[in-house]
Amino acid sequence: MKAVQIVNPFEMKVVELEKPVAGTGEVLVRIKYVGFCGSDLNTFLGRNPMVKLPVIPGHEVGAVIEEIGADVPAGFEKGMNVTLNPYTNCGKCASCRNGRVNACEHNETLGVQRNGVMCEYAVLPWTKIIPAGDISSRDCALIEPMSVGFHAVSRARVIDNEYVMVIGCGMIGIGAIVRAALRGATVIAVDWDDEKLEFAKKVGASYVINSKTEDVHIRMQEITEGLGADVVIEAVGSPVTYVMAVDEVGFTGRVVCIGYAKSEVAFQTKYFVQKELDIRGSRNALPADFRAVINYMKAGNCPVEELITKIAKPEGALEAMQEWVANPGKVFRILVEF
Repeated sequence: MKAVQIVNPFEMKVVELEKPVAGTGEVLVRIKYVGFCGSDLNTFLGRNPMVKLPVIPGHEVGAVIEEIGADVPAGFEKGMNVTLNPYTNCGKCASCRNGRVNACEHNETLGVQRNGVMCEYAVLPWTKIIPAGDISSRDCALIEPMSVGFHAVSRARVIDNEYVMVIGCGMIGIGAIVRAALRGATVIAVDWDDEKLEFAKKVGASYVINSKTEDVHIRMQEITEGLGADVVIEAVGSPVTYVMAVDEVGFTGRVVCIGYAKSEVAFQTKYFVQKELDIRGSRNALPADFRAVINYMKAGNCPVEELITKIAKPEGALEAMQEWVANPGKVFRILVEF
């Protein structure tokens, strides 16, 4: 079977692998579409310390069930459209014992700590197969990244009378905007790309701020009548946006961090105390977050066509990744079609 492999930084090729076979408790899926994630981009650029090269990337998946192994419970059928839960959990660490398996200390995400599924076929335990009903295989590849943003909103415990500031309108930030708006919050989207900000309005943002051309603090004070945001969700991962999150959250507010800053961040820690802030991390997603995204997409309100920047065949994956490297701010999702 064909597979896309990142061999070295800036080097990607199509390789031939043996087709896997479903064992007991496992399901064989035919991969239809796989999205390139930010972690895959960092692997390609040689900036992902969790990856050992060569690696097959990919964990944002639209697939169809091909075969069902022995002892798989009822509810899975050949030809069913599915997506995949790409995370593992050990069941023994503190996170797992507390029921937060998405943050397992020993998690291995497909395409990061282990080979991913940017290939024609994959075998997974039935517990990692998520039926998606009538959502197309192409659109199923959007579920996982959006679920990460949905999970951040759950971590923030957003309610309907709050101002929620989302910094970064990439795919994960869009998921956070959608979920916060669905909960009835007033969402303020921040980015430096006007096209992404316009899209943010379509999916639920009440206000948008271009951080390149506007004074974010002045605009936030105007919008919130001097109170600041009740919740700030950081979905970029840079020192500037981390500091912005702490600066713009209101007193007794919550800051939820999704992005990884690649360098040290210098904070005025007095704000942590003066504002009595709750600062929370948000990692991956839980099954409930996947179900929430699926319900949202089934409702027909998700502008999926605009979330798919490009579709490439495996042989064109390298060129597509190079386009993303050249213009990162303009990409929502690049999908590879098998």
